[in-house]
Amino acid sequence: MRKLSASSAPRTVAIVAFDGITPFHLSVPCLVFGAHHGDGAPSPFAVRVCALEHGPLRTSAGFAIAPECGLEALDEADIVVMPAWHDDCRRAPPALLDALRHAHARGALVVGLCLGAFPLAQAGLLDGRSATTHWAAAAELAQLYPKVQVNQEVLYVDQGDVLTSAGVAAGLDCCLHLVRQLCGAEIANRVARRLLIAPHRDGGQAQFIERPLPVSSSEGRFSQVLDWVTQHLGEAHSIDTLAERAAMSRRNFTRHFRQTTGTSFKQWLLNQRTAHVQRMLETGDASIERVAQEAGFGSALSLRLHFRTTLRTSPSAYRKLFRSDQGATT
Repeated sequence: MRKLSASSAPRTVAIVAFDGITPFHLSVPCLVFGAHHGDGAPSPFAVRVCALEHGPLRTSAGFAIAPECGLEALDEADIVVMPAWHDDCRRAPPALLDALRHAHARGALVVGLCLGAFPLAQAGLLDGRSATTHWAAAAELAQLYPKVQVNQEVLYVDQGDVLTSAGVAAGLDCCLHLVRQLCGAEIANRVARRLLIAPHRDGGQAQFIERPLPVSSSEGRFSQVLDWVTQHLGEAHSIDTLAERAAMSRRNFTRHFRQTTGTSFKQWLLNQRTAHVQRMLETGDASIERVAQEAGFGSALSLRLHFRTTLRTSPSAYRKLFRSDQGATT
Protein backbone atom coordinates (compact mmCIF):
# COMPACT_ATOMS: atom_id res chain seq x y z
CA MET A 1 0.00 0.00 0.00
CA ARG A 2 1.53 3.31 -1.05
CA LYS A 3 1.39 6.21 1.36
CA LEU A 4 2.42 9.86 1.30
CA SER A 5 3.09 10.95 4.88
CA ALA A 6 1.23 14.11 5.88
CA SER A 7 4.43 15.44 7.45
CA SER A 8 6.72 14.78 4.50
CA ALA A 9 7.75 17.30 1.89
CA PRO A 10 5.66 17.39 -1.30
CA ARG A 11 6.55 14.69 -3.79
CA THR A 12 7.95 16.02 -7.03
CA VAL A 13 6.07 15.05 -10.18
CA ALA A 14 8.11 15.51 -13.37
CA ILE A 15 5.94 15.63 -16.49
CA VAL A 16 7.75 15.20 -19.80
CA ALA A 17 6.66 17.50 -22.63
CA PHE A 18 7.88 17.26 -26.22
CA ASP A 19 7.57 19.13 -29.48
CA GLY A 20 4.11 18.54 -30.97
CA ILE A 21 2.41 17.43 -27.75
CA THR A 22 -1.37 17.70 -27.42
CA PRO A 23 -2.19 20.31 -24.72
CA PHE A 24 -4.97 18.21 -23.24
CA HIS A 25 -2.67 15.26 -22.62
CA LEU A 26 -0.15 17.54 -20.96
CA SER A 27 -2.81 19.14 -18.78
CA VAL A 28 -4.15 15.84 -17.39
CA PRO A 29 -1.37 15.12 -14.85
CA CYS A 30 -0.90 18.85 -14.26
CA LEU A 31 -4.54 19.20 -13.22
CA VAL A 32 -4.71 16.10 -11.03
CA PHE A 33 -1.40 16.44 -9.21
CA GLY A 34 -1.52 20.22 -9.14
CA ALA A 35 -5.11 20.51 -7.89
CA HIS A 36 -5.73 22.53 -4.73
CA HIS A 37 -7.76 20.64 -2.17
CA GLY A 38 -9.58 23.64 -0.78
CA ASP A 39 -8.80 22.87 2.88
CA GLY A 40 -5.88 25.24 3.31
CA ALA A 41 -3.37 22.39 3.53
CA PRO A 42 -0.30 22.48 1.28
CA SER A 43 -0.45 20.33 -1.83
CA PRO A 44 1.19 16.92 -1.41
CA PHE A 45 2.72 17.27 -4.88
CA ALA A 46 5.09 19.71 -6.55
CA VAL A 47 4.57 19.61 -10.32
CA ARG A 48 7.39 20.36 -12.77
CA VAL A 49 6.93 20.25 -16.54
CA CYS A 50 10.22 19.44 -18.23
CA ALA A 51 11.21 19.57 -21.88
CA LEU A 52 12.58 16.82 -24.06
CA GLU A 53 13.89 19.38 -26.55
CA HIS A 54 15.48 22.80 -26.00
CA GLY A 55 13.57 26.02 -26.62
CA PRO A 56 9.81 26.64 -26.93
CA LEU A 57 7.79 23.56 -27.84
CA ARG A 58 5.05 23.60 -30.44
CA THR A 59 1.73 21.98 -29.56
CA SER A 60 -0.86 20.33 -31.76
CA ALA A 61 -3.24 23.21 -30.94
CA GLY A 62 -1.12 25.84 -32.70
CA PHE A 63 0.50 27.57 -29.74
CA ALA A 64 3.85 27.06 -28.05
CA ILE A 65 4.85 26.31 -24.47
CA ALA A 66 8.14 26.94 -22.69
CA PRO A 67 8.94 24.45 -19.90
CA GLU A 68 11.39 25.79 -17.35
CA CYS A 69 13.61 22.71 -17.06
CA GLY A 70 15.02 19.84 -19.09
CA LEU A 71 15.25 16.11 -18.53
CA GLU A 72 17.48 16.71 -15.51
CA ALA A 73 14.21 17.15 -13.58
CA LEU A 74 13.78 13.37 -13.79
CA ASP A 75 16.93 12.89 -11.70
CA GLU A 76 15.20 13.89 -8.46
CA ALA A 77 11.51 13.33 -9.24
CA ASP A 78 9.45 10.96 -7.10
CA ILE A 79 6.97 10.42 -9.95
CA VAL A 80 7.78 10.64 -13.65
CA VAL A 81 4.93 10.99 -16.14
CA MET A 82 5.00 10.51 -19.89
CA PRO A 83 1.61 12.15 -20.61
CA ALA A 84 1.52 11.06 -24.27
CA TRP A 85 3.73 10.40 -27.27
CA HIS A 86 3.74 11.11 -31.00
CA ASP A 87 0.80 9.71 -32.94
CA ASP A 88 3.13 7.74 -35.23
CA CYS A 89 4.54 5.95 -32.17
CA ARG A 90 8.07 6.74 -33.30
CA ARG A 91 11.09 5.57 -31.35
CA ALA A 92 12.16 7.84 -28.51
CA PRO A 93 15.62 9.47 -28.45
CA PRO A 94 18.33 7.83 -26.31
CA ALA A 95 18.45 10.75 -23.87
CA LEU A 96 14.81 10.25 -22.90
CA LEU A 97 15.19 6.48 -22.61
CA ASP A 98 18.25 6.85 -20.38
CA ALA A 99 16.44 9.36 -18.18
CA LEU A 100 13.45 7.05 -17.78
CA ARG A 101 15.63 4.05 -16.96
CA HIS A 102 17.66 6.01 -14.44
CA ALA A 103 14.57 7.38 -12.72
CA HIS A 104 13.01 3.93 -12.48
CA ALA A 105 16.24 2.31 -11.25
CA ARG A 106 16.53 4.72 -8.33
CA GLY A 107 12.94 4.08 -7.25
CA ALA A 108 10.76 6.69 -8.94
CA LEU A 109 7.22 5.75 -9.96
CA VAL A 110 7.02 5.90 -13.75
CA VAL A 111 3.69 6.55 -15.47
CA GLY A 112 2.85 6.28 -19.17
CA LEU A 113 -0.50 7.80 -20.12
CA CYS A 114 -2.07 6.91 -23.46
CA LEU A 115 0.74 6.62 -26.07
CA GLY A 116 3.23 7.47 -23.33
CA ALA A 117 3.43 3.71 -22.84
CA PHE A 118 5.57 3.49 -26.01
CA PRO A 119 8.72 5.20 -24.61
CA LEU A 120 8.36 3.14 -21.43
CA ALA A 121 8.20 -0.04 -23.49
CA GLN A 122 11.17 1.00 -25.60
CA ALA A 123 13.13 1.67 -22.40
CA GLY A 124 12.42 -1.90 -21.29
CA LEU A 125 10.39 -0.83 -18.27
CA LEU A 126 7.37 -2.87 -19.38
CA ASP A 127 9.18 -6.11 -20.26
CA GLY A 128 7.34 -9.06 -18.74
CA ARG A 129 4.64 -6.78 -17.36
CA SER A 130 1.01 -6.12 -18.11
CA ALA A 131 0.37 -2.71 -19.68
CA THR A 132 -2.23 -0.80 -21.68
CA THR A 133 -2.46 2.12 -24.05
CA HIS A 134 -5.09 3.70 -26.30
CA TRP A 135 -7.08 0.87 -27.82
CA ALA A 136 -6.30 2.08 -31.37
CA ALA A 137 -2.55 1.68 -30.73
CA ALA A 138 -2.63 -1.49 -28.61
CA ALA A 139 -1.91 -3.85 -31.50
CA GLU A 140 1.10 -1.79 -32.56
CA LEU A 141 2.46 -1.71 -29.01
CA ALA A 142 2.18 -5.50 -28.83
CA GLN A 143 3.84 -5.94 -32.23
CA LEU A 144 6.74 -3.58 -31.55
CA TYR A 145 7.38 -4.82 -28.02
CA PRO A 146 6.46 -8.52 -27.80
CA LYS A 147 7.81 -8.81 -24.23
CA VAL A 148 4.98 -6.54 -23.05
CA GLN A 149 1.67 -8.15 -22.08
CA VAL A 150 -0.69 -5.64 -23.71
CA ASN A 151 -4.27 -5.47 -22.41
CA GLN A 152 -6.34 -3.22 -24.66
CA GLU A 153 -9.56 -3.72 -22.72
CA VAL A 154 -8.78 -1.84 -19.50
CA LEU A 155 -8.57 1.80 -18.39
CA TYR A 156 -5.23 1.56 -16.62
CA VAL A 157 -2.76 -0.98 -15.24
CA ASP A 158 -0.90 -0.54 -11.94
CA GLN A 159 2.24 -2.69 -11.72
CA GLY A 160 3.47 -1.10 -8.52
CA ASP A 161 6.43 0.92 -9.79
CA VAL A 162 5.12 1.40 -13.34
CA LEU A 163 1.62 2.47 -14.37
CA THR A 164 0.08 2.78 -17.84
CA SER A 165 -3.31 4.03 -18.97
CA ALA A 166 -5.57 4.04 -21.97
CA GLY A 167 -6.27 7.21 -23.92
CA VAL A 168 -7.54 10.67 -23.04
CA ALA A 169 -9.92 10.50 -20.04
CA ALA A 170 -8.38 7.26 -18.78
CA GLY A 171 -5.29 9.31 -17.96
CA LEU A 172 -7.38 11.22 -15.43
CA ASP A 173 -8.52 7.95 -13.89
CA CYS A 174 -4.94 6.65 -13.68
CA CYS A 175 -3.57 9.81 -12.06
CA LEU A 176 -6.50 9.98 -9.64
CA HIS A 177 -5.91 6.33 -8.77
CA LEU A 178 -2.32 7.22 -7.87
CA VAL A 179 -3.48 10.14 -5.72
CA ARG A 180 -5.86 7.76 -3.94
CA GLN A 181 -3.03 5.30 -3.34
CA LEU A 182 -0.63 7.94 -2.04
CA CYS A 183 -2.94 10.32 -0.20
CA GLY A 184 -6.12 8.39 0.56
CA ALA A 185 -9.68 8.31 -0.70
CA GLU A 186 -10.78 11.58 0.91
CA ILE A 187 -8.15 13.72 -0.83
CA ALA A 188 -8.74 11.88 -4.10
CA ASN A 189 -12.44 12.62 -3.78
CA ARG A 190 -11.71 16.32 -3.21
CA VAL A 191 -9.58 16.41 -6.36
CA ALA A 192 -12.33 14.63 -8.28
CA ARG A 193 -14.97 17.10 -7.06
CA ARG A 194 -12.81 20.04 -8.06
CA LEU A 195 -12.28 18.58 -11.54
CA LEU A 196 -15.90 17.36 -11.83
CA ILE A 197 -14.88 13.80 -12.65
CA ALA A 198 -15.81 10.41 -11.20
CA PRO A 199 -13.91 9.87 -7.93
CA HIS A 200 -12.95 6.33 -8.85
CA ARG A 201 -13.14 4.14 -11.93
CA ASP A 202 -11.59 0.74 -11.52
CA GLY A 203 -8.60 0.07 -13.76
CA GLY A 204 -10.19 -3.12 -15.07
CA GLN A 205 -13.16 -1.23 -16.47
CA ALA A 206 -13.56 -1.39 -20.24
CA GLN A 207 -12.02 1.43 -22.28
CA PHE A 208 -15.05 1.81 -24.50
CA ILE A 209 -18.56 1.99 -23.08
CA GLU A 210 -21.29 1.77 -25.70
CA ARG A 211 -23.88 4.07 -24.11
CA PRO A 212 -22.57 5.83 -20.98
CA LEU A 213 -25.58 8.10 -20.46
CA PRO A 214 -29.27 7.25 -20.07
CA VAL A 215 -31.18 7.87 -23.28
CA SER A 216 -34.61 6.50 -22.35
CA SER A 217 -36.96 6.37 -19.38
CA SER A 218 -35.95 2.77 -18.63
CA GLU A 219 -32.30 3.74 -18.57
CA GLY A 220 -33.22 6.65 -16.30
CA ARG A 221 -34.72 4.16 -13.85
CA PHE A 222 -31.59 2.06 -14.20
CA SER A 223 -29.38 4.99 -13.15
CA GLN A 224 -31.67 5.67 -10.19
CA VAL A 225 -31.23 2.06 -9.09
CA LEU A 226 -27.44 2.43 -9.14
CA ASP A 227 -27.72 5.60 -7.05
CA TRP A 228 -29.98 3.74 -4.62
CA VAL A 229 -27.45 0.91 -4.27
CA THR A 230 -24.67 3.34 -3.34
CA GLN A 231 -26.90 4.67 -0.53
CA HIS A 232 -27.64 1.13 0.75
CA LEU A 233 -24.29 -0.63 0.50
CA GLY A 234 -24.84 -2.44 3.79
CA GLU A 235 -27.72 -4.41 2.32
CA ALA A 236 -27.50 -7.58 0.23
CA HIS A 237 -27.98 -6.97 -3.49
CA SER A 238 -28.56 -9.30 -6.39
CA ILE A 239 -29.03 -8.75 -10.10
CA ASP A 240 -32.53 -10.23 -9.89
CA THR A 241 -33.77 -7.87 -7.16
CA LEU A 242 -32.21 -4.81 -8.78
CA ALA A 243 -33.56 -5.75 -12.19
CA GLU A 244 -37.02 -5.94 -10.64
CA ARG A 245 -36.51 -2.52 -9.00
CA ALA A 246 -35.51 -1.10 -12.41
CA ALA A 247 -38.50 -2.80 -14.09
CA MET A 248 -36.16 -4.74 -16.38
CA SER A 249 -35.55 -8.37 -17.14
CA ARG A 250 -32.37 -9.89 -15.71
CA ARG A 251 -30.87 -10.14 -19.19
CA ASN A 252 -31.73 -6.53 -20.07
CA PHE A 253 -30.42 -5.25 -16.73
CA THR A 254 -27.13 -7.13 -17.14
CA ARG A 255 -26.68 -5.78 -20.66
CA HIS A 256 -27.44 -2.20 -19.57
CA PHE A 257 -25.06 -2.54 -16.64
CA ARG A 258 -22.13 -3.56 -18.82
CA GLN A 259 -22.92 -0.83 -21.36
CA THR A 260 -23.21 1.86 -18.69
CA THR A 261 -20.35 0.99 -16.33
CA GLY A 262 -17.97 -1.06 -18.49
CA THR A 263 -17.66 -3.72 -15.78
CA SER A 264 -19.64 -6.48 -14.07
CA PHE A 265 -22.17 -5.81 -11.35
CA LYS A 266 -20.16 -7.87 -8.85
CA GLN A 267 -16.96 -5.90 -9.47
CA TRP A 268 -18.76 -2.56 -9.49
CA LEU A 269 -20.43 -3.29 -6.16
CA LEU A 270 -17.13 -4.41 -4.65
CA ASN A 271 -15.48 -1.18 -5.81
CA GLN A 272 -18.27 0.92 -4.29
CA ARG A 273 -18.03 -0.92 -0.98
CA THR A 274 -14.24 -0.62 -0.88
CA ALA A 275 -14.36 3.13 -1.53
CA HIS A 276 -16.97 3.53 1.22
CA VAL A 277 -14.75 1.63 3.66
CA GLN A 278 -11.77 3.81 2.79
CA ARG A 279 -13.74 6.99 3.48
CA MET A 280 -15.04 5.63 6.80
CA LEU A 281 -11.55 4.58 7.93
CA GLU A 282 -10.02 7.92 6.94
CA THR A 283 -12.66 10.16 8.50
CA GLY A 284 -14.31 8.25 11.37
CA ASP A 285 -13.63 6.23 14.49
CA ALA A 286 -16.12 3.39 13.98
CA SER A 287 -14.89 -0.10 14.81
CA ILE A 288 -13.72 -2.32 11.95
CA GLU A 289 -16.71 -4.59 12.58
CA ARG A 290 -19.15 -1.68 12.18
CA VAL A 291 -17.34 -0.39 9.09
CA ALA A 292 -17.56 -3.85 7.53
CA GLN A 293 -21.29 -4.10 8.23
CA GLU A 294 -22.15 -0.61 6.98
CA ALA A 295 -20.22 -1.17 3.75
CA GLY A 296 -21.76 -4.56 3.10
CA PHE A 297 -18.81 -6.86 3.80
CA GLY A 298 -20.73 -8.58 6.58
CA SER A 299 -17.91 -9.12 9.05
CA ALA A 300 -14.54 -7.71 10.02
CA LEU A 301 -12.91 -10.97 8.93
CA SER A 302 -14.37 -10.67 5.42
CA LEU A 303 -13.24 -7.05 5.18
CA ARG A 304 -9.72 -7.90 6.37
CA LEU A 305 -9.41 -10.67 3.80
CA HIS A 306 -10.56 -8.31 1.04
CA PHE A 307 -8.15 -5.55 2.10
CA ARG A 308 -5.27 -8.00 2.28
CA THR A 309 -6.01 -9.27 -1.23
CA THR A 310 -6.70 -5.96 -2.98
CA LEU A 311 -4.80 -3.31 -1.02
CA ARG A 312 -2.07 -5.47 0.55
CA THR A 313 -2.78 -4.09 4.00
CA SER A 314 -5.31 -4.37 6.81
CA PRO A 315 -8.16 -1.98 7.63
CA SER A 316 -6.44 -1.01 10.90
CA ALA A 317 -3.12 -0.35 9.17
CA TYR A 318 -4.91 1.65 6.48
CA ARG A 319 -6.59 3.81 9.11
CA LYS A 320 -3.28 4.47 10.87
CA LEU A 321 -1.66 5.41 7.57
CA PHE A 322 -4.28 7.98 6.63
CA ARG A 323 -5.28 9.33 10.04
CA SER A 324 -3.11 11.79 11.95
CA ASP A 325 -4.66 10.73 15.25
CA GLN A 326 -3.56 7.27 16.34
CA GLY A 327 -6.29 6.72 18.90
CA ALA A 328 -8.98 5.47 16.52
CA THR A 329 -10.89 2.38 17.57
CA THR A 330 -9.67 -0.73 15.72
